Amino acid sequence: MKLQLKVPNMTCGGCLNTITKAIRTVDAKATVQGDPKTKIVLVETQASESAIKDVITAAGYQVA
Repeated sequence: MKLQLKVPNMTCGGCLNTITKAIRTVDAKATVQGDPKTKIVLVETQASESAIKDVITAAGYQVA
């Protein structure tokens, strides 16, 4: 499944790395791309959308 998520408090590449690591705890094969300028994270995953949002939130980021 492909997800496009808005993460308003993602400000740098380090944030994206943290988010990527969090997502890979629920789907090790997930593909994650993001742009801190647009605050958009694109995720291709087998995990549910709610699971992905939960781990991003647990990592300290908001999902709009």
